Amino acid sequence: MNTSLEPGDAAFAPTGWPTGFGVDPEERRAVLLLSTLRGITPRTLHRLCWQEDGASSALSAIRAGRAGSDGDRAHLAGVDADAVMAAADAVEARFLTPDDAEYPSSVLQLDDPPVALYVRGARLAADEIRVAIVGARRCSSLGGEIAHDLGRRLGSAGVCVVSGAAYGIDASSHRGALDAGGRTIAVLGSGIDVGYPRSSADLIERIAQTGSVVSEYAPGVPAEPHRFPARNRIVVALSSALVVAEGAALSGSRISVDHALDLGREVFAVPGPVTSALAEVPLALIRDGATMIRGADDLLDDLGLVAPTRAENPEPPIELPEDERLVWMSLLESSLPDALANAIPMPLSRTVAALTRLELRGLVRSTAGRFERTLSGAQARV
Repeated sequence: MNTSLEPGDAAFAPTGWPTGFGVDPEERRAVLLLSTLRGITPRTLHRLCWQEDGASSALSAIRAGRAGSDGDRAHLAGVDADAVMAAADAVEARFLTPDDAEYPSSVLQLDDPPVALYVRGARLAADEIRVAIVGARRCSSLGGEIAHDLGRRLGSAGVCVVSGAAYGIDASSHRGALDAGGRTIAVLGSGIDVGYPRSSADLIERIAQTGSVVSEYAPGVPAEPHRFPARNRIVVALSSALVVAEGAALSGSRISVDHALDLGREVFAVPGPVTSALAEVPLALIRDGATMIRGADDLLDDLGLVAPTRAENPEPPIELPEDERLVWMSLLESSLPDALANAIPMPLSRTVAALTRLELRGLVRSTAGRFERTLSGAQARV
């Protein structure tokens, strides 16, 4: 721990927590109550705990008016620690203080670590490899496919995928890992019992069954805009590397990157069209020195994991009728139906009919009249 400066010094920036923090029952109860506060930032709370040399004394300082706000004192006057624990138990969430072995040591690298964590599902293993995937909520269809493929391939390789359970890139990467039977961690920007956004509520429950759901917020804390940038620092801290799939300028993706750079995490970026606003963050990162990846193979290789060898023009991932198989095998690049029909060759009506059926199967997509294979439709049999 960095204790070269005194807690009262304006430049004091300790890491970790004071000795004995959250260890005995009184301290654990104090940490629990501190974790319910909504009007004090994690950084301020962290500094206060160092200044007061513990959770119990920090709690006393807030109650006595030496720290915190009137709102904090009003909240503490009405909160019941036993009720908070009962609410956590109701959703089978574990309450972790920094003294608990399961509390990840990597999170202590933050200069504003969470005073506590609530965890549902599997334990947070100290020896697992974790990679964070972040990106736009309103992602493109291709961005969602890329995120799903990254999650799926990482999950298949035994890597735990970490993201924030938001719709778009987050949800796609979680689903990819789950579809591969892999492990994934969702970090919430709301109370551990609040499934937000609603579109991800079922996904969060699915993750809780086979992976882990994590929050620094006590049960009942609502999802509010300022909690999501705060959530991003935990997503990054839990991981050894960060992948940005899509992101517009000034988005949460950029905030995650800043946390990654502060923590010394390697940053990977998936390039996109220079004309797309969703490619602004990845392209800027690549220009500034982030590692460019074209997909899961590049990422696995850069992580030192073996990627399966892929055939140059693989067989379709599922058995197909002859016309569909022929059209799929011939669709090597984005093509207009008439050009594809001439190249096969096949009558245009049969080509269009096969393309339509392939699109319904999710193996091809149509963009501006041109057809191309989807990522899910381009996976080789290995």
